[in-house]
Amino acid sequence: MTAVVWIDPRLVRVAGYAGAVEPGGGPWPNQAPIPDALRPALLAAFNSGFKMRDARGGFYADGRAARPLVAGAATLVISPNGTPNIGEWGRDFHMGPSVAFARQNLSLIVDGGLSVPGLDTGDAAEWGATVGNQVLVWRSGLGVTANGALVYAAGNGLSAATLAGVLARAGAVRAMELDINSAWVDFFSYTPAPTGLPAADIGVVKLLPDMRPSTSDYLTASTRDFVAIFRRH
Repeated sequence: MTAVVWIDPRLVRVAGYAGAVEPGGGPWPNQAPIPDALRPALLAAFNSGFKMRDARGGFYADGRAARPLVAGAATLVISPNGTPNIGEWGRDFHMGPSVAFARQNLSLIVDGGLSVPGLDTGDAAEWGATVGNQVLVWRSGLGVTANGALVYAAGNGLSAATLAGVLARAGAVRAMELDINSAWVDFFSYTPAPTGLPAADIGVVKLLPDMRPSTSDYLTASTRDFVAIFRRH
């Protein structure tokens, strides 16, 4: 089963978060866990890209880089007001005041609204090592539509090519692979704690019930970096 989520950036604020281990170089102002004070506005959170040693790209936040950004790499860029975009670094984005956060992972899998050539022939070195060297595994990806909406897709039994096809059919004009394998692919939606209870008692639901990661991820000192979605005020 594969699930798709559309996210309207006019209604939300997007933020990139460092984990306790990835990308390293901390501490960072936005670092797991998501603080209690922000949880009433928290709507969703999902996995970022590969571990930095495998991502073939960089991580930039708050004016400094944990790993240098790489020209040609697929990149999630977030502006200072929390507006996200997806594209190729050096072509669609360059460093400047409009870049508050950038997370790179591999190369684009959708460009110009179409799956990029060669996805069917890419090996593990290109699209990530999988458990048992399987091609069809848990994968997630993130794209942007022509009108600026984010599209997140995830599911089991996906290749890089089929993930790209899902994102393109969902309207993405540019998209990147995020993470792979069942231990790392997740998307959680949140509801605020009932009135009178601590903010830590936030409700959490998995996008797909058989997603393996714990719903406590991102609310605790998770090891991996991730993306969080907050209600705009």
